[in-house]
Amino acid sequence: MKQIVEVCLLAGKLMLQNGAETYRVEDTMTRISQSYGIIESHSYVTPTAILFSIEGADITRLARISDRTIRLDKVTEVNGISRRISNGELTVQEAYQLLKEVEASEKVYPIGFSMTVAGLASGCFLIMFGGLWKDVIPAVLAGGFGYFCLIKVQRYVHIKFFSEFTASLIIGVLASLLVEVNLGIQFDKIVIGSVMPLVPGLLITNAVRDLMAGHLVSGLSKGSEAFLTAFAIGTGIVVVLNWMG
Repeated sequence: MKQIVEVCLLAGKLMLQNGAETYRVEDTMTRISQSYGIIESHSYVTPTAILFSIEGADITRLARISDRTIRLDKVTEVNGISRRISNGELTVQEAYQLLKEVEASEKVYPIGFSMTVAGLASGCFLIMFGGLWKDVIPAVLAGGFGYFCLIKVQRYVHIKFFSEFTASLIIGVLASLLVEVNLGIQFDKIVIGSVMPLVPGLLITNAVRDLMAGHLVSGLSKGSEAFLTAFAIGTGIVVVLNWMG
């Protein structure tokens, strides 16, 4: 029984840490417990903690969630393990071992690759928002370098607000300089396209989906986190605009 609880809790923890919605986490934990013969189980999930217990058993566990990131590949892997458990393909020990391997996986994209992709996305967003083709290169440069600064600052300062503020500030300054030297034309379009890789789209989506599913605490807290991210991005750009006069 304790091993089953460990498997359910670890699966929920991995999903919540890597960007899954609250209702999906609870559903996955319930399905895993039912697949191992536990008919009645209860889980309470918030963005910072998971509480899981079994009806009729003196077993209640709490998992604290201190770090959250976006790793949808890990969410997909946990979903795949959950389906294999539901199909009766994995024992409790095998499932736990696979989940520990997912937890230990540190597969990350090289910083150069992330920077390049963010830059290309910035250029595409600029065109989508009606920008000029001449401004694509400035948007690629500003967006890529801004995302590079985001990654670097996050490694040394574990305050999300500060890293996002710094990245948007760098984007605004770089966009302004590129316009000043006549490499860019539309400052506003360059900035809008460049900050899009920083926008918390997944957080906003998860907040709305959790609210629609009835998870009010999780929905409001994720919405607040998304608001703080948007505020940090906006504040960085406002500082640049004030500096430009």
